Amino acid sequence: MIGSIIGDITGSIYEFSNIKTKDFELFSPDGGFTDDSVLTFATADWLLHGGNVAHYYSRYGQNYPMCGYGCGFKDWLVRSSRQGIYEPYNSCGNGSAMRVSPVGWAFKTKADILEWARKSAECTHNHPEGIKGAQATALCILMARQGKSKEEIRQEIEQEFQYDLHFTCDEIRPTYGWGATCQDSVPQAIVAFLDGTDFEDCIRNAISIGGDSDTLACITGGIAEAFYGVPASIRDTAMLYLDADMRRILVEFENRFGSK
Repeated sequence: MIGSIIGDITGSIYEFSNIKTKDFELFSPDGGFTDDSVLTFATADWLLHGGNVAHYYSRYGQNYPMCGYGCGFKDWLVRSSRQGIYEPYNSCGNGSAMRVSPVGWAFKTKADILEWARKSAECTHNHPEGIKGAQATALCILMARQGKSKEEIRQEIEQEFQYDLHFTCDEIRPTYGWGATCQDSVPQAIVAFLDGTDFEDCIRNAISIGGDSDTLACITGGIAEAFYGVPASIRDTAMLYLDADMRRILVEFENRFGSK
């Protein structure tokens, strides 16, 4: 899941100051992990140790309170922490897709991937599009792990989720704007992977189209890691941005479920 974390860190400074080019410093001194990484670690912790996934999202949200959560999730955090209520709020936001990459590594069949991606999403993002975005992202990761070609991944995702993936980053870069729902960011993140030539190029594609840059790159990075692996130098730099608890969860997760 380190690919997702790298995408979040590298895209963090461009979320509200988009850069419409692939020519940028990959790791900025001003960058850092955001809610995308925090909740990805929450998902990993849940898969490692079991229990109610909502408890993990609530606990991590409270432990890392200033990380850029969306308004709906902030309200959910307040209700869960003060009232112990874990009711979903019918969101189709891309938060369900940004945090799902550990699911793509933890299971070996399509049926399990779809089921556990749904579980990870629906405690907050129970809108059909919110669930679909998480499932599509996790299925891409599984297929990449299985050695499927990019064209096989494209066809499967289009057929299963009715996403149109027949466009390129170059085509949408001039006009693509802010998109924080699954339906207007997950297809773009997948195409950033499909267009890429290696892990780093995929990340640069995702950030270069603009929009919700850290989340797009987080989603793309999770898929690209499974397909290409992550260069050691990029991984080592990203680890410097994480705290000790995050590094511990990452190592524990990779030891159990593997990495490429």
